[in-house]
Amino acid sequence: MNNKSNKVAQGVDFTMIWLYAIMVSIGILCIFMVEYRTGTNWVQSFLSGKTNYSKQLIFSGICAIVAIFILLTDSKLFTAFANLLYAFGIVLMLATFVLGKNINGSKSWIPLGGGFNLQPAEVCKIFTALALAKFISRQEVDFSKLRSQIIASIIAAAPAMLSILQHEMGLALVYSSFLVAMYREGLPGQILVIGSSFAVLVIATLVVEPNLLAIILTVIAAVLIFLLRKQFRRNKGLLTIIIGTWLLCVGIQRFVVPYIFNNVFECYQSTRIYSMVGKEYDCSLNKKSARKNPNEKAAHKPDDYNVRQSKIAIGSGGLLGRGFLKGTQTRGKYVPEQHTDFIFTSLGEAFGFTGCLVFLLLYLFMLFRIIKIAERQRSTFSRVYAYSVASIIFFHIAVNVSMTIGLFPIVGIPLPLISYGGSSLLTFTVLIFILLRLDADRQMVLR
Repeated sequence: MNNKSNKVAQGVDFTMIWLYAIMVSIGILCIFMVEYRTGTNWVQSFLSGKTNYSKQLIFSGICAIVAIFILLTDSKLFTAFANLLYAFGIVLMLATFVLGKNINGSKSWIPLGGGFNLQPAEVCKIFTALALAKFISRQEVDFSKLRSQIIASIIAAAPAMLSILQHEMGLALVYSSFLVAMYREGLPGQILVIGSSFAVLVIATLVVEPNLLAIILTVIAAVLIFLLRKQFRRNKGLLTIIIGTWLLCVGIQRFVVPYIFNNVFECYQSTRIYSMVGKEYDCSLNKKSARKNPNEKAAHKPDDYNVRQSKIAIGSGGLLGRGFLKGTQTRGKYVPEQHTDFIFTSLGEAFGFTGCLVFLLLYLFMLFRIIKIAERQRSTFSRVYAYSVASIIFFHIAVNVSMTIGLFPIVGIPLPLISYGGSSLLTFTVLIFILLRLDADRQMVLR
């Protein structure tokens, strides 16, 4: 028995396991802080299974069993069943359109009974990471070729498109984090530059008056033509590229961005994005909301209540915080969804800037640890998977924290291992412990 235990433990990164346990414990503590009421027997409330923190404790127990099971699994199974699991995940996401339960306007949950629900879009992140690693690690795949890059992008984009159809814009954005893993394996940096430039252009379109932005883009193009005029004789296509880029940018600014906000996004989604840059969105322009409610006049109202309350809660914590169970904003339920998407506010109010800094440093240490694990892998499969895990966790942290302090629109992304939710906790548990299992067998070359 001891030999078997030693064999299982051999090569496992226990630093990551301790970090995982600490973060899950912090999560349960944060949920407890916002829900516990004075005078309640906290031991009984934890064991009752009726409060969110007691449910999260049950979830963590289930996740611990799943984690042990994964560590006992042969690493070769993950490569063998990667594509099959990905297909299963896509089918599961499609099943939500038939079996799905509508929660907060999103039909992306499958009821399991007993008050528990499964969100396939969350679980599918695991299968996508495995499928992407499987594809890139194949011997016949040359990831420097455009064809391979397109196939890899489709693998990541398919569940993202289904998430958009389920009105889960936040989870759809998470799948863009797989670009980091692809970039590590040879995806051209120009793609990231183009993507970043598009994001800057969208923000500029929201902030700057349309005609003024068109003039600015025209001036930039004219200056470039003037500065590079001597090179046009040697490179005749350069002028065409500059003019084509100018036409594309003006077209995106004048037609594409307004069309997306008025016809693709829901009114509340457009409002949240506009409020992030300090602007108000006129919902009467939103055709999608008008089609749903043709008899109602769309409201012209900034949707910044959640963020405003979140900022008040975090700001009230000051440098050292109000103390454990002494927060007035989070315990007073002034912050909406404070046990899920806005769980970071409980830390900010209770432990202040210092507590938040220590908490984020723990996350940073975890990310560096995962990258260290990624770089010591012999197998391309394990390395791609490890970078996928790191990018998913980083994206969740960056977006969730930025969301609570008003630097990013509210898109409903949980804080890894902290926010309440069985699907989210299970997803990150499986992601991390598959990584630890692969790392334990890092001397093997998996394909």
